[in-house]
Amino acid sequence: MKPVNQRVGKKQKKEVEQSPKDTFNSLIIESKNVQTVVLMLDSPEDDILLKACEAMYKFTEKGDENKLTLLTLGAIPKLTRLIAHEDKQIHKYATMTIGVMATHSEVRKSLRQLDFLPSIITCLAPDEDVVVQELATLCLASMSIDYTSKIDIFEKGGLGPLVSLLSSPDPDVQKNSIECISNLIQEVLVRAAFTEMTGIIPLLDLLSSEYPVIQHLTLQTLITMSRDSDSRTALFQNEGHENFLRVLDNPELTDLHTDILQVLANCLEEPDNVMYIRQSGALERFLLFVTSSIHPEAQKHAAKAIARSARNSIFRLVPMLMSDNEELREAVNVAVANLTTDNSNNIDAVFDTKGVEPLVKSLHDSNDTIVASAATTITNLALQEHIRDSILSHGAMTMIVEPLRSNNTLVQSKAALVVASLACDVNGRTELRNAGGLEPLVELLHSDNNEVRRNACWAVLVCGKDEPTTHELCRLGALEFLQEINQSSSRRNNFSEVAVSRLLDHNASLKYILNGYLSSNDLIGDGFYDPGRPKPNEKIFTLEEFSNQGINQHRPILLINAKKTNEIQMAITSADDKVTEVLATASGRNVPSRLSSRDKSSSKGRSKGKKEEEKTKEGEMLHVKTEEEEKNKPWEAPYDVTFDSYIGEISRNILPLPSTRDQIVSLAFFVSDKMGGPVELEMLHNFFWELHIAELKHELTSNIIPIGKIEKGIYYHRALLFKALADRIGINCSLVRGDYNRAWNEVMLIDPPSQDGIEHLIPPKAYIVDLMHQVGHLLMVDSAEAAHYKVCTGCNHRHCKCCKQISYRRVHIEENK
Repeated sequence: MKPVNQRVGKKQKKEVEQSPKDTFNSLIIESKNVQTVVLMLDSPEDDILLKACEAMYKFTEKGDENKLTLLTLGAIPKLTRLIAHEDKQIHKYATMTIGVMATHSEVRKSLRQLDFLPSIITCLAPDEDVVVQELATLCLASMSIDYTSKIDIFEKGGLGPLVSLLSSPDPDVQKNSIECISNLIQEVLVRAAFTEMTGIIPLLDLLSSEYPVIQHLTLQTLITMSRDSDSRTALFQNEGHENFLRVLDNPELTDLHTDILQVLANCLEEPDNVMYIRQSGALERFLLFVTSSIHPEAQKHAAKAIARSARNSIFRLVPMLMSDNEELREAVNVAVANLTTDNSNNIDAVFDTKGVEPLVKSLHDSNDTIVASAATTITNLALQEHIRDSILSHGAMTMIVEPLRSNNTLVQSKAALVVASLACDVNGRTELRNAGGLEPLVELLHSDNNEVRRNACWAVLVCGKDEPTTHELCRLGALEFLQEINQSSSRRNNFSEVAVSRLLDHNASLKYILNGYLSSNDLIGDGFYDPGRPKPNEKIFTLEEFSNQGINQHRPILLINAKKTNEIQMAITSADDKVTEVLATASGRNVPSRLSSRDKSSSKGRSKGKKEEEKTKEGEMLHVKTEEEEKNKPWEAPYDVTFDSYIGEISRNILPLPSTRDQIVSLAFFVSDKMGGPVELEMLHNFFWELHIAELKHELTSNIIPIGKIEKGIYYHRALLFKALADRIGINCSLVRGDYNRAWNEVMLIDPPSQDGIEHLIPPKAYIVDLMHQVGHLLMVDSAEAAHYKVCTGCNHRHCKCCKQISYRRVHIEENK
């Protein structure tokens, strides 16, 4: 017997001999190399192409890296050619592979270089396999992200088939189709074509889809479509508003309400659409959405819808501001607040329909939302001056006090804004002050809520425009609170910093205490006091609080006050009456007496001979009444008769002088003369001004010393008196506090004309006025002499640097002479 291998070899040889010469036996190929599979895409055999396409599809689904691998190996052009293959399976897998690969941005760049879109669009035919439609629409949805591809898809006829597929029974096809359309209609031409194709009808049907992603894509498409007038009209003509309202009425579709309201708000740009909404009664639904929705965007779009549907009929809302139905009242107030924000037409409409009075009354509503909304509307209306006057006439500043005391931070914030908007009027500030509204406003500066604190700072800033209100704010501690806020990087704001400056601008005393400086614009008026520089974190007392303190070893409080007290004024008036009566009697004339009714009744009682017992009783009652009046009488700063006489003297003798320089020099001599005259620096220790001040404190039994009482004053006494008198006769000067009991005045002067009489147009220069040593001498602020005046304490010249500079300068000048 022959070997097995010989028998097999002979058999194989026989089989080979039986095969035709031009026939290649079948070959089963298995490859794990993707490059080999890509090469197989060029095969003329359908079986190999099918297996290669199928393998490609499975490979691309595994991740983006595989997509890039196929792109690098050049598979894209080959696959796009196979989309149009006659074999349905090859066509299917090639389309599916391209559909998946198109989700990668780098693949899309390569696809844009190929003319493959007609083949993909062909795959959208109604008789096409659903899987092919799904992946073809996926490809188009991905390609439509890019601008150039949008135009190509539209120009190559892709919009029509996509619209048809909106009605596909397959949700994935629907999803991909609406996503592609949503991208395409970003272009105006595509929107117009979509409307002409009546694509709105199947689009509206998708709102009832059971898949949220399809519903959201549909609404995004509708939002874009509603930008065009024709599309807005078409939406309502195809009963789109009814679909929208059904969605709004469905509590299970709250996630769609925001977008639905935005579409409605856009559609209500068309007057015809507004009529549809009015007839459907949707306005009330919008009102409820403004108050009940937890989504701010939904509230905003509902407010827009109200505004557009209420054009020329906002008059219908105003009467409902005081509705008995709290829910409706709340909705209307919120709606009106939104309608009047940045809308002057609606503001006028609310005012014309007498909406101010119900809005002001709403500030005392028990519903915090109503109060906050009414406050917002009032703030909006107060932007117009004539409406602001009307708001104040209805007592808004009195009504706002209660909301300022609310525990609700939203109400507090809105109430503070009302104050800020109305306090720009002097009558508004007066009413708020008299109603006790400043105290709760100042309390809001303590709030931990940033918005409340910011708005409160804003309101304080506006309120600080007049001296009485500023004084009351400072008395309530507003300045201290604002300074605390400004020391915190997390709590301070722009308004808090400006508010401090505003309060100080109207309170020269506090400004000088805190800053140690008053400019020429900061005028010293009656009631100004200077307790000296405070220590860090030391409480600053008011003048009345200082008056209640006993005499102590601290520096005295200097007072500027030429205002007569009520008692002095009454005494002067009474004396004038007596003089007038005496003169009238001497001349034989009858002059009506200005005696009080009490005096008249007493005189009449005596003339009628009342009993002594009744007189005694009446006298006791009057005594008790006088004691009560004395107890309740407000504290008044003591009148400085001497300082008052100084004002009269300088007004007669210094004010008429021809030049400012002459006035300044003369006033310097006047101040020096009243304060003890010139004192040599070396003899300053023999001036004994401290003893004089101590004697005044004991004489007055008070730490407060009126400036006119001081007859021996040094730098800071003289500088204060100079500034106070200069302000009375219109001389511009500043007051600067220094160290070692120093203070000085700076003035701006133009150099006098030269000897030839020519005036040089040069800027004015700053000078310090010497009130202590070389009285009337003007020292350049940057000179060594000025530095000497500011700091030198009369020490030995051999050891004092500034004294050496002055001495050297004087010697040098003498030598040059």
